[in-house]
Amino acid sequence: MLKRIPIEQLCVGMYIHEFCGSWYEHPFWRNTFLLDKPEDLSEIRATGIREIWIDTSKGLDVEGGKSAKAIASEIDQTLAQANTVNKITRHVGITQEAERAINMCTQSRLAVASMFQEARMGKALNASDALPVVDEITGSVMRNSGALISLARLKDKDNYTYMHSVAVCALMVSLARQLGFDNKQIHEAGLAGLLHDIGKTMVPLEIINKPGKLTDEEFQMVKNHPTEGYKILRDSNGISDIALHVCMHHHEKVDGSGYPDRLAHTQINLYAKMGALCDVYDAITSIRPYKNGWEPAEAIRKMAEWSSGHFDQRIFHAFVKSIGIYPIGTLVRLKSFRLGVVVEQSDHSLLTPILMVFFSIEKNSRITPEMLDLSIPSCQDGIVSHEDPAHWNIHDIQELWSGLAAVPQNENYQSSPFEMAEAMR
Repeated sequence: MLKRIPIEQLCVGMYIHEFCGSWYEHPFWRNTFLLDKPEDLSEIRATGIREIWIDTSKGLDVEGGKSAKAIASEIDQTLAQANTVNKITRHVGITQEAERAINMCTQSRLAVASMFQEARMGKALNASDALPVVDEITGSVMRNSGALISLARLKDKDNYTYMHSVAVCALMVSLARQLGFDNKQIHEAGLAGLLHDIGKTMVPLEIINKPGKLTDEEFQMVKNHPTEGYKILRDSNGISDIALHVCMHHHEKVDGSGYPDRLAHTQINLYAKMGALCDVYDAITSIRPYKNGWEPAEAIRKMAEWSSGHFDQRIFHAFVKSIGIYPIGTLVRLKSFRLGVVVEQSDHSLLTPILMVFFSIEKNSRITPEMLDLSIPSCQDGIVSHEDPAHWNIHDIQELWSGLAAVPQNENYQSSPFEMAEAMR
């Protein structure tokens, strides 16, 4: 039986069913587990969470307690609240959401790493373990679609697979929303994105992170990851057919040249087509051991060239609309001989985003940052091209678009939001 109790009544031996609070406010990547360590009890009480659900059929009960009717009423209320998680539509500014998304990226990466490690050890997954991660990512995308997606592009070789899963989850949520999916479908898309690459747990890390060209044998091992992932998810608990389709077929192409089954066009599930797009976009914009990532705008241009053979055209157009021709974080050159970074998309046109202008090309130096909305009719400026930050010796693009820099930083400033998050831990 489920009971909702104040944190003061929680004790070792109880089975935690759910935390009453945001997932990333507590230090455990799972929401359900047997509380068998005194140090874990102390850590939970230190979080500030005031109430918690316990399952008395799997662990200790409390003395006394509420009536079954009262408990049933609370469960109904909790489920009703859970069903509204994906209905968050209030837009917030990029700075406000970026601050929250930094912590969310860190916590999500740790959660995915734990899930993948258990899969690597042969333990069956439970969809319920992943749902809190998906809920938090979905909420962030609903509030501001660009913040988490742009932050999740920042990866290193040690966390690439995990952050790639977080990024694809966020991209799937954003794309599903653009396609007009309902809340349940958006959530399913996000879960599928989070788990799409779980088969890579079966590929040795030295192959995943190999800086040079893979041998034919190594490449075949990598190409087997959709099939291996399908097996893992098939034997897990609560995994939907949607997640299975995305895991198995996110490397298929509409022209039939993909793998593992060389499916084409209508043979490929809709969600798998979405997964293919999101997977490719994040992969080509991320820095890997063997290549530098493309800038977001360049990635969109390249994908447009491939779209007739690789991607479903309708879904690709929706994808571009969801992140923009010039995605958040893109450095652009303006007609006014200045450089700016995209901080928001415009409701009016994909070609007229909102920028933070911060660099004079004529002076080859920083200027006082100013916001510029290119969609305003009176605006005489416009984008000439997208630029490579490295060409201009600019290393703090993320800080500029997210508003984390209170004042302009010098050209040697290279600290990333992830480094800042780790420093605050």
